Amino acid sequence: MMKRRIILAGGGTAGHIEPALAVGREWLRQHPADECVFLGTSSGLETTLVPQAGFPLSLIPKVVMPRSVNLDLLKFPLRFLSSIRAARESISGAEVVIGFGGYVSASAYLAARLEKVPIVIHDANATIGWANRFGSLFTDYLAITHPVEDGKFREALLTGVPMRDDVQQSFLKAESDWKDARIMAKKALGWNPDLPGILIMGGSQGSVSLNAVIDEVRSELSSKGIQILHSVGSKNELPPSTTSYKAVPYIQEIATGYLAADVVIARSGAVTVAEMGALGRFALFIPLPVGNGEQRKNASELVDAGRAMVIEQKVFTAKWILANIDSLLAASAATPIFGSNVDIHAASKIVALVEHAIAQRGDSL
Repeated sequence: MMKRRIILAGGGTAGHIEPALAVGREWLRQHPADECVFLGTSSGLETTLVPQAGFPLSLIPKVVMPRSVNLDLLKFPLRFLSSIRAARESISGAEVVIGFGGYVSASAYLAARLEKVPIVIHDANATIGWANRFGSLFTDYLAITHPVEDGKFREALLTGVPMRDDVQQSFLKAESDWKDARIMAKKALGWNPDLPGILIMGGSQGSVSLNAVIDEVRSELSSKGIQILHSVGSKNELPPSTTSYKAVPYIQEIATGYLAADVVIARSGAVTVAEMGALGRFALFIPLPVGNGEQRKNASELVDAGRAMVIEQKVFTAKWILANIDSLLAASAATPIFGSNVDIHAASKIVALVEHAIAQRGDSL
């Protein structure tokens, strides 16, 4: 069988990249003779995560949509054309383009349209991003994580969020005995299984504001017997670790952290919410205070299920944490010990949609 080239476009943050990696892995598991090539920009996290995952990465110029009338707006058309031109070089002759949003995707969608290559789009967020809304002008093969009430994505396939391999495998292993899985995860982190643990994440780039609050309270939390694993972000200063507090730039094998933690404190990006739903007990989500409000919407299903709480960033202070940590731990203890399989098969559902798009293209030739 002739090798087919599959293009996956999604970059910038882990929220776009991790679902793309999950689909790439699932595609090669089902079609080992094919090649999956990732499209990204030189400034995104894909320059680290994609090569680490063993996939080839093709870079195109990053183009940011100007939000006001300025010099960048005048330069935008030429920059966009340059990015499209570069994307066409990578996409020409490909079997399909699978897009996940982010700066790279808009160029990829238009390039794929010009090259007459089928497009499949997945959006992980509760609010569809502008690049994916733009891409939907050129395709009917759409997949979503949350139901959408209006627009073209209203008819999209509901798949969930494609899971990282360690999260998916950890869920499958934990299904037989969730209590033992959580105890073993605490031991793997060097934690005392009889003491509470907290996992703190500020997104793939970290969060200066969340880090500052935790820096204020970590000593007092430790004195209460609380164990902490803190992902501070690769660009932020790494605080000194202690026996009960460990700071790391980025957590590659996140599944152990989710299983071990009694409470997850994090931004509510779509991937984080899905992973927390699969493996976690209870979450305190602090949505990004900028954007179109999608992070608050992402968390709504876990909140409705009693497995999460959402507060605004301005409320998240050292005083608030110390006053509420006991109630957060109590809420966690009241939740079921098992996780959720809602998103576990998302990657295979998207692969099936891609296969359908390729087959439809073949029928029309």
